[in-house]
Amino acid sequence: DRKALTHPEITDKQLKNDHFVWQVEVPLTGKFIIDVEFLDLKTASPDGGEPCSIWAGGVTKKQSNATALACLGRMLKESIHTDITIYASDGSIGAHRAVLAARSPVFRSMFAHDLKEKELSTINISDMSLEACQAFLNYIYGSIQHEEFLIHRLALLRAADKYDIDDLKEACHESLLEDIDTKNVLDRLQSASLYQLPKLKMSCMMYLVKFSRIFDIRDDFNDFMQCADRDLIAEIFNEVLNAW
Repeated sequence: DRKALTHPEITDKQLKNDHFVWQVEVPLTGKFIIDVEFLDLKTASPDGGEPCSIWAGGVTKKQSNATALACLGRMLKESIHTDITIYASDGSIGAHRAVLAARSPVFRSMFAHDLKEKELSTINISDMSLEACQAFLNYIYGSIQHEEFLIHRLALLRAADKYDIDDLKEACHESLLEDIDTKNVLDRLQSASLYQLPKLKMSCMMYLVKFSRIFDIRDDFNDFMQCADRDLIAEIFNEVLNAW
């Protein structure tokens, strides 16, 4: 006598970390067989990234995405049919209007209106070095290396804010949370305030106040407070008072 019990569809369940308990109301005695049907099963890399379906369609999509990214990176690296030149503070790089416009609404607006960037086929990013600008473009084209990203995080954060690239801004935000120390905490606190990064701001203030690092960098902190934004100064004092 075989009974079929169907559980409501389960979606977005990560079996490695999440517990899945199904309470069966029908009493079971003796031996029984449980058949589990996965409508879709995805695996995720421990290094992060989008989960990929184990079915053939998911593998095909992943391979297609990887190939497309590799081609984009090659277009940038080999200057294949570039149609715009970006001038950094110490050099220039060729790029593609369509790619820039697809990734940034600011670039898209530049090319859609009769601005000098459209007329001259140039963009001036004089507040970035050539290396930082290359890292910025590598991110846009999907070919940035992790070490390159770490080196240029602050410059990339400025560019992400300036050109309205939310995913890059969030990636920089999360990365800057990871290695706060006495050498960089004040710069990161200033960046957090300037670019409206609440988690980074709170982490920096906690590091200074709750972990008593203010005393380790007293002179630098005093100089910082002389030129900091009034609202930021008020937030720091409130954090100090709360710690007492």
